Amino acid sequence: MSNESKTRFSRPWLVRGVVLLVIVSLLAPSAVSALTYEPSDTNLQKGTIESPANGTTVISIQGFKFKGQANGKKPARLVGVGPRGDVQWVHNGSDKGITWFYDVDPTDDGNLLVTGTQHVAGQKDPTLVYKLNPQTGEKLWTETFESAHDTHDVDLINGDQLLVANMRNYNPEKKVNEDRIFIYDRSKEEVVWQWQFRNHTDWSKKQGGQYAAKDGKGDDWTHVNDVDKIAEGQYLISPRNMDQVMVINRSTKEIDMRLGSDNNYSVMNEQHNPTYLESENGTPTILVADSHGDRVVEYAKRGGDWKRTWEVGSRQSFNWPRDADRLPNGNTLITDSNNHRVIEVNSQGEIVWEFYAPWAPYDAERITYGDEAGGPTIADQNAEGDYKLTGSAGLTPGTGDKLTFSQWLTAAFAGTPVAEPVGSFATQWSKIAPWVRPVWMGPWDFVGAVVAGLLLVGWVLGELVYNRKRISSGVKRRIA
Repeated sequence: MSNESKTRFSRPWLVRGVVLLVIVSLLAPSAVSALTYEPSDTNLQKGTIESPANGTTVISIQGFKFKGQANGKKPARLVGVGPRGDVQWVHNGSDKGITWFYDVDPTDDGNLLVTGTQHVAGQKDPTLVYKLNPQTGEKLWTETFESAHDTHDVDLINGDQLLVANMRNYNPEKKVNEDRIFIYDRSKEEVVWQWQFRNHTDWSKKQGGQYAAKDGKGDDWTHVNDVDKIAEGQYLISPRNMDQVMVINRSTKEIDMRLGSDNNYSVMNEQHNPTYLESENGTPTILVADSHGDRVVEYAKRGGDWKRTWEVGSRQSFNWPRDADRLPNGNTLITDSNNHRVIEVNSQGEIVWEFYAPWAPYDAERITYGDEAGGPTIADQNAEGDYKLTGSAGLTPGTGDKLTFSQWLTAAFAGTPVAEPVGSFATQWSKIAPWVRPVWMGPWDFVGAVVAGLLLVGWVLGELVYNRKRISSGVKRRIA
């Protein structure tokens, strides 16, 4: 056999060996993670504690579900955290059929109003609202809204009325979306007031786009994730899919105030849980978690126009923040969902308190201050400006000096012609990746496993192409 023939014969096996070695190397870290992973509550842990918090911080942890069932390794939980980051109590919703936890509000009597989603076989998962004694774990009362699917926020107002953000309300008979805000009177056991988006807004340009229009068939038109009573007869609402925050009037049913506009991402991009504040001179101010913008921003309405007075964080420090509350001391309590933590930052963006709470915390409140603590605006603190987030303990990727895959990808292509599409892909990937990778697999382990899978598929296809004549001859012989 000539040297040329030997080279042609040996080269495919050399390539196969190299590819196999690469695949094994990529899969090795995830295999080690799988073998050494032990699910436990030890993943609840403190980070930076520069100064102790004032009282207990209650954190609602959304959790993870698949096909309606809660994931035991990513449970929906409520966690009470002490001033120095010590876990005081845990209320596990997954043990009680709760697949998601969302809003949690301290009530005047020292208990908690909890909003969650309950799995019921054969039904759309109904919304469950209950008052919880956090010390004993006892449910003092419960309300179930079977027609309100996956509601994120219910507030207790006017004594015994429930103010509900009903965000998934598609009517299949009328073939219209009837997303609404409504008030349910517990004593009368009926809805006593409602405000439907489709009667007061027109976002028809969403039709055929990312979200269903009001006359479309989808059940996620507005994704209104928050409603707060900010004054007598005035409610602050957050239709996330429309990139804006509004104040609606109970009596006139008019929109009294509006911040942002559809697809204007420079103001905010699919926000969560805004907080209404007023400066000492009465200037309306809104603090909001700009979720897809990966930042927290504050806007003040001056002379009829909104001005951004504060911005903290970036894609290098936040990953899908979904709550921001101003505390009486001027600091801001932020729920950084996909980094699985809650932080308290001062007006310059320095972290003074940090707690890690997997899986995907949604809301956090300081029980001492009750529902929606309020506090001085940034303008009243003379601290207007844009600030980087500093001081994280960095216990998980993306929160300290380490880069996530998405952040590395964005940085690698910065300044190139493909930077914008790559950056857009990286942003979307950073929101999706935590929900698709196994709980025992780190972000880079998951990337390695995906690449290994792609190489394996490519290898199989390559083998089929390379050996197509041999395969074809074998098939013909068998048929013959």
